[in-house]
Amino acid sequence: MPTISHQISDFAVNLKYEDLPAEVIFQVKRFLLDSIGCAFGGWDTEDVQIQQALHEKMGGTPEATVFVGGTKLPINHAALMNSLLIRALDYNDIYWEEDPSHPSDIIPAALSPAEALAKDGKAVITAIVLAYEFEQRMCEFAHPGIRERKWHHATLTGFVSPIVAGKIFGLTVDQMVNAIGISGSRCCTLGAVTAGKLTNMKNTVDPMATQSGVIAAQLALKGYSGPEHVIDGKEGLVDTFGPEFELNLLTENLGKDWRILRCSMKAFAAEALTHSPITAVLKITRENRLKPQDIAEVNVKTVARAADILSDPSKYKPTSKETADHSLPYCLAAAIVDGMVTPAQFTDAKLKDPQIWELLPKIKVSAHAEFEELFPRLKATEVTVKTTGGKSHTLRVDYPKGDYRDSMSEEELLYKFDSMVLPKVSQARRDQMVDLIMNLEKVKNMRDFMSAMM
Repeated sequence: MPTISHQISDFAVNLKYEDLPAEVIFQVKRFLLDSIGCAFGGWDTEDVQIQQALHEKMGGTPEATVFVGGTKLPINHAALMNSLLIRALDYNDIYWEEDPSHPSDIIPAALSPAEALAKDGKAVITAIVLAYEFEQRMCEFAHPGIRERKWHHATLTGFVSPIVAGKIFGLTVDQMVNAIGISGSRCCTLGAVTAGKLTNMKNTVDPMATQSGVIAAQLALKGYSGPEHVIDGKEGLVDTFGPEFELNLLTENLGKDWRILRCSMKAFAAEALTHSPITAVLKITRENRLKPQDIAEVNVKTVARAADILSDPSKYKPTSKETADHSLPYCLAAAIVDGMVTPAQFTDAKLKDPQIWELLPKIKVSAHAEFEELFPRLKATEVTVKTTGGKSHTLRVDYPKGDYRDSMSEEELLYKFDSMVLPKVSQARRDQMVDLIMNLEKVKNMRDFMSAMM
């Protein structure tokens, strides 16, 4: 019986653009638009600026473009930088079954090699489909997910990014197996990066796993070998992390049940489990025209991990953007004060907003057993807002705005894109960017595409 890595590699190597349904191609372009918008929004973050300065100092062969800044770096460095730009605001896409992940973190594993090799848009679309297909499947096959076993989902990205990069580099099946083994055997990431006080590494572990896949694909192309049993063999992922893995979910119905159609976008610039409570709070406050001074208490019933990870004591005293966007109390307080949760709610000035700090202790978060049983199929929450006038408003939300079951409209998606892109480029350049992205299959040379994304 071929290893799982062989089965995955066989599908990936042989997948053709012509095999992709029109709706899958359309979703690739929507997620790419969303991701590049997030990259422009992420340019001014501390994470990006520190990494950018370091990579400019390191130099190297100028092979691929960094979004926004336009710096040319070696392929693997550009992939890291572009992935970090997409990830930096925690505003990019989300898929959450047993494990959470952000498949768009892996898009640069296709873009940077494709630019360097002058590939066309169809090749990039096909590689991006693989990113979503296998990242999402890896989010499904562990019971419980590896995040519940105290490991971070960047661990999964390290197995998927070499598939995406390998597709662009034109690896054979055996070379692809080696690439998965090279990257997967070294990318296990501790859950500490999102537990308690958050640091720059919260945004960086996935981009590093993306870069790892690009390096692995380059090594495999040169003949480097990696363990073919890295997923399902002795001391591989499944053996090391414990039982209760459904390996068949990694390969079942490949080419028939396209996972990208079940990935969601973020309507709010915060950690995914804040989104249902934010949706509920915004609806309650808008429909009842409530102001911050009207709020006596906000009670949130949610899943246990949201109560634990997003509402621990450090999240009631956020001092950084990284902690604030993973703080359910902060996000809800900001939503009440400003009527929105965008990158503007996480600036240094906003983190000191006295109205937000006055609301923080009024927000109570508890785990709810029924919602735990429904998760992850539903991202259910129940919010009760009590007013200083003695009224009480309760609303249950099963999934947030942006979920694939309540997807963002084209107008909403472009509004999000424009909010991050137009402060940095002209309307004419913005229009060119949108046109190129939404007609990606017509792009003949990705060097032309990337030159417009800065």
